[in-house]
Amino acid sequence: MGPAVRPGPRRGPRTGPRAVLAALCAGAALLAATTPAAVAEPHRRAGVEVEIPGPENGPEAGSGHVEVPAAGRARTASPPSGAAARAADGAVTALVETGPSADRLDVVVVGDGYTAEELGKFHADARAKWAEVTAVEPYTTYREYFNVWTVDAVSAQSGVSGDPGPDTVRDTALGTYFWCERIERLLCVDQDKVDAYVARAPEADLVLVLANSAKYGGAGYNEPSATLGYEGISTASAGHPKSGQVAIHETGHSLGKLADEYDYPGVPDYERYTGPEPADTNITTLDAAALADRRVKWHRWLGETSPDGGTVGAYEGGGYYVTGLRRPTGESLMRILGKPFNLPGVEAMIAGFHRHANPATALTPTDRTLRARHTAKIAVPRLAGPAGSAQPVVRWYLDGRELRRFAGREQVRVAELWLFDLRSHRLSVTVEDRTPAVRDLEIARTLTSTLTWNVRL
Repeated sequence: MGPAVRPGPRRGPRTGPRAVLAALCAGAALLAATTPAAVAEPHRRAGVEVEIPGPENGPEAGSGHVEVPAAGRARTASPPSGAAARAADGAVTALVETGPSADRLDVVVVGDGYTAEELGKFHADARAKWAEVTAVEPYTTYREYFNVWTVDAVSAQSGVSGDPGPDTVRDTALGTYFWCERIERLLCVDQDKVDAYVARAPEADLVLVLANSAKYGGAGYNEPSATLGYEGISTASAGHPKSGQVAIHETGHSLGKLADEYDYPGVPDYERYTGPEPADTNITTLDAAALADRRVKWHRWLGETSPDGGTVGAYEGGGYYVTGLRRPTGESLMRILGKPFNLPGVEAMIAGFHRHANPATALTPTDRTLRARHTAKIAVPRLAGPAGSAQPVVRWYLDGRELRRFAGREQVRVAELWLFDLRSHRLSVTVEDRTPAVRDLEIARTLTSTLTWNVRL
């Protein structure tokens, strides 16, 4: 018998027994088959729950969750051979660096199945995958909010286990493998080994593991790291055109805290949801009229045309249930790969970006008193694209009184403040992201940064 796979929600209500979904593999025989001895997992640490990507030729963004070992198949990996390979192993490169890690959302990309001679290919694959991510809103608009670091993991062999078949075993740095829990497209990793490389980066808020493979697959490890603090790990095969979409969907969970919007027709116990109102922002038990009347969830977006097509409403089906739960639109990325995020999803992603990134960076240290010869300088990441039609608003204050003549500036000389006494004063700047893509007032209040200096003559 294959693994117990549950499509039940990762967040919010979880009801009903675990269901075995025969459609998770190419056929039911694959699920029932015994794992070949060559790829058996002799040591199983405490399991972690991951999301399974939808079928390669199907529209579904995902197909449930399953518990997998935290460790990979091989408990040890061969160390890099040769001085050059050992020197390259663990090297960190800034693929994109827009500001200090304290004010940016740091993405760490680690490759597996790349030999020392293939590290150039890994860097090219990482650039291509990040370009795919930033082609999707709101990543396009907010790309200056991100730093992207690559960490070189040198593998003894090229490629990863399970490619092309389940009996293929390769000696790799991270122990990445297809056929995880006998599901061909489920691409698992050894989390301890991933963490050992991620820890070398300056900071990590989100982790992407790229497998040196063109085989379709991925996985979403969407629980935050207790040790390194990142939001989650997405795995993807570097050479498959749909794998980037899988990774972006997973960030909808880890960064946007969004629920899955797909459902499972014909799966027992998932035909109708009868539980309480979910906490997730993008699924509800209410219809559109009730959302508007109670002014909850995505009520501010009702009736608007959404990037994924159609009008924002309350569409039957979501959170894995065919009825009883509703989603904002018909076909967002949280339901179907290749689609954009819907309007409520974009809003949730922007909120996630701002949990890690700030719209203002102090270029002049704030821990010292500035004198007449000094200048208070800041950097404000620029926004681009549909979600960024409004640039951040920059406002300066002296002792709490707004200095309107400095509005929009990114530097102010202390001499311009016209100080006429020897007292210490308080100069501050507030930068506010007023993007029209955010209508939720609670989220809007989090899109602000304030920096303060003590100034005196």
